[in-house]
Amino acid sequence: MGKIIFYEERNFQGRHYECMSDCSDMSSFLNKCHSCRVESGCFVVYDRPNFLGNQYFLRRGEYSDYGSFGMSDSIRSCRLIPQHRGSFRMRIFERENFLGQSHELVDDCDNIVDRYRMSDCQSCSVMDGHWLMYEQPHYRGRMMYMKPGEYRSMRELGHSGMRLSSVRRIMDSC
Repeated sequence: MGKIIFYEERNFQGRHYECMSDCSDMSSFLNKCHSCRVESGCFVVYDRPNFLGNQYFLRRGEYSDYGSFGMSDSIRSCRLIPQHRGSFRMRIFERENFLGQSHELVDDCDNIVDRYRMSDCQSCSVMDGHWLMYEQPHYRGRMMYMKPGEYRSMRELGHSGMRLSSVRRIMDSC
């Protein structure tokens, strides 16, 4: 179980909203959100409603200024990441619709291009665990949260032009 508290202003000021599950649109609770405190669990926060837009992974701690995440707008939705205590398995594909070169991952990969000689990753199938995919090597840049399921096109997920270059498992340290 997780708990996150959102605040309208920076430095935990203004009205607040406590959340212990997914919230697709925070506008009914807060006009804006510029800081938050994760008391337990892990969350992915989004700068648009309905789990869209730029994403940022948060674990237990204090986040006094949303602008310090590297995003310009406020938090609009969030997703609680369920705890996973098992194996991790994901298959990545070079092209959309599970075509082209493919590789199965069971651990983190800090550089998909160097390790697998893949020019890009445009689709994937997450069989076990929860993962974060990053646009730059070494887990940097914009990211995407991937839960178990099939993802035929990263472009259709709203990430056109985003080249995925590294992938990391979300471990039980949440």
